[in-house]
Amino acid sequence: MRRGTWADDPGVLTRASTDSVIRTGDLHTLGVSAGAIVRRCAPGGPWQRMLPGVVLLHNGIPSSRQRHRAALAYAGPTAVLSGNAALDELGLARSSQDVLVLIPHTNHRKSVGFIDIERTSRVPVASISGGIRVAPTSRALMDAARRQRDLETCRALISGAIQRRAVELDDLAVELAAGTSRGTALPRRVLDELSDGAHSVAEIAAQKLYASTGLPPMQFNVDVIDGNGQFIARPDGWLDSVGLAWEIDSLRHHLSIRDHEATMRRRALMQRHGIIVVSHLPSQFRRESKTVRADLEHGIALASSRPRPDVSAESRSPSCRQTA
Repeated sequence: MRRGTWADDPGVLTRASTDSVIRTGDLHTLGVSAGAIVRRCAPGGPWQRMLPGVVLLHNGIPSSRQRHRAALAYAGPTAVLSGNAALDELGLARSSQDVLVLIPHTNHRKSVGFIDIERTSRVPVASISGGIRVAPTSRALMDAARRQRDLETCRALISGAIQRRAVELDDLAVELAAGTSRGTALPRRVLDELSDGAHSVAEIAAQKLYASTGLPPMQFNVDVIDGNGQFIARPDGWLDSVGLAWEIDSLRHHLSIRDHEATMRRRALMQRHGIIVVSHLPSQFRRESKTVRADLEHGIALASSRPRPDVSAESRSPSCRQTA
C-alpha cells in the first residue's frame, strides 16, 4: 500500500484494529506516517493516543473493553489481564480506573497512564474472554482483593464471586497461599470468616464475650432433645434454664443455597419446639459487642416470660462461667 492511500479507504484501519484499538507499529505498516499519527491524535483530532504505542481510532471516551485491549497491546503478547479488569471481562465486577496487567518478571514494561503493570514469576495460564487474555478467576479475584483498602468492599468482592459459584473457597485459599503476602491482610480476614475453621475461632470469641457479660452460665455445643428424646439441633450456645439457643452465623453458610436452607430449617425446627433463638455474625463480636449483649439480654428476657418448653440438653459440656 502506498503511503497515504489509507486515507482513501478508512475501513482499512478499522479492519486492522480490534475494537478500534491499534498499535502505532501496525499503523506504520498500513502506510500511516508518524506525522499523520501525531496530527490525528492532537487535541480536536479524530483519534487519541491511549498509551505509548497504542492508538484509539476515535476521540470519544474509551470503553472498558477498549482500555483492556489497549493495556494488553502495550504490555505485549505474554501479558495477562488480572484484578478488577479481568473480573469485569468475566462478568464478576466492574473495572476500576487502573487496569492490572501481569507480565513475566523478566520483562521490563512500566506502569503508565491507567495501566498498572505487575511483574511476576507466576504469570498464570490465561483463558480467553471476549478475545481478551484474562487470569483464572481465583487469581484475578485475589489480585483485586489485595488492592482493596476497605474490609466491607473486600468482603463483598470475594463473597459475591463465591455466591455466584464462579470460584471455590479452597481455590482462593490456595491462590492466597501461593502469591505474594503484600496486601493480603483483608482477603485473609475474609477467607477466615468464610472458612470452616473460622467457625471455631468465632466460637472462642463468642465464649469470651459471653463470659464478660455477667449473664447466666451458658453451655456450648450440646445436643438439644425434645421430651421424647428426639434430637432437635446442636446450637452453638444453649441456656438451659430458659430454653434459649445462640447461633453463630458464619458468612460461608449464607453463600451456599444448600447451607443457608439447612440453617433456616434447623432454626425453624427449634422455634417450633418453643426455643428462643438469638443469632449473630462473627464480625459482630469484634465491632458490636454492646449490641450482641443487648440482643442476648432481650432474648433471655423473652424466653423467661413464656413457659419453658419441654426440651433439654442431652449431654452437658463445661459451662462458660462468668469472669471477673
